[in-house]
Amino acid sequence: MAASPGALRRAGNEEFRRGQYGPAAALYTRALQQLEASGDAAAEERSVLLSNRAACHLKDGACSLCVADCSSALELVPFGIKPLLRRAAAYEALERYALAYVDYKTALQVDCSVQAAHDGVNRMTKALLEKDGVNWRQKLPPIPTVPVSAQTRWSVPSPGAPGANAPPAAAPQGKPDQTAAGMERARTLKEEGNELVKKGNHKRAVEKYTESLKLHQECATYTNRALCYLTLKQYKEAAQDCTEALKLDPKNVKALYRRAQAFKELKDCKSSIADLQSLLKTEPKNTAALRLLQELNRA
Repeated sequence: MAASPGALRRAGNEEFRRGQYGPAAALYTRALQQLEASGDAAAEERSVLLSNRAACHLKDGACSLCVADCSSALELVPFGIKPLLRRAAAYEALERYALAYVDYKTALQVDCSVQAAHDGVNRMTKALLEKDGVNWRQKLPPIPTVPVSAQTRWSVPSPGAPGANAPPAAAPQGKPDQTAAGMERARTLKEEGNELVKKGNHKRAVEKYTESLKLHQECATYTNRALCYLTLKQYKEAAQDCTEALKLDPKNVKALYRRAQAFKELKDCKSSIADLQSLLKTEPKNTAALRLLQELNRA
């Protein structure tokens, strides 16, 4: 007899607890497929499964997939704390700071006691101030207003999914949760690497990014380390890091451009041109890519 969606979800939670994020995601997917096949419109159960699968993607560094699953979960059951926080963390990893800020602020409207959201707002405020200057707030997308009914909803655990809707700080051990100390440490190390890059200390920055990647594989960390390798003329390592980044986010513009730069230095013009053409499908007016492509075509 086939396992029920509930049994598959519990098995997925156990795999997640053991650090087996791929198998956990597969179990959540099977549970979702069963619900869809049976015509069961249990929005809350489907939302929980999508949010849990998103946690797996986040742990594996597949941030674009995490965003997609969280968005689907929030369409089914709006203003869920966990999908909001997970999507915010994914946006942050993708360096889409304005969208991350909006999700963190929305989460605080739902539950102002979630420390991860407060910390996220502080980080995004700093990042956006550096990126867009003192008028950064004017460039933000609108922050949705959370109705009182939604704020009340998440204060009471759902009987159908124990712990599934509790704030991450109170999540039972073994449940998917993106607020782990390891991820926070990885983020801190990445930021330390970024500061070293600004100071021109690329060799030391590589060490910080390497330490960060041991804790959490993130697309932006790979592309940042690749930039350092390019500066240090370690072109093979730069190309390899970009390849790892593209496994996590196949259309990442920085990874495609930096790998194209590395391939050019490695005299692999064909691969360099292919990466630039892929990049220009996403950003047709990317001037740096157009300039490099023109240079390669003249060679």
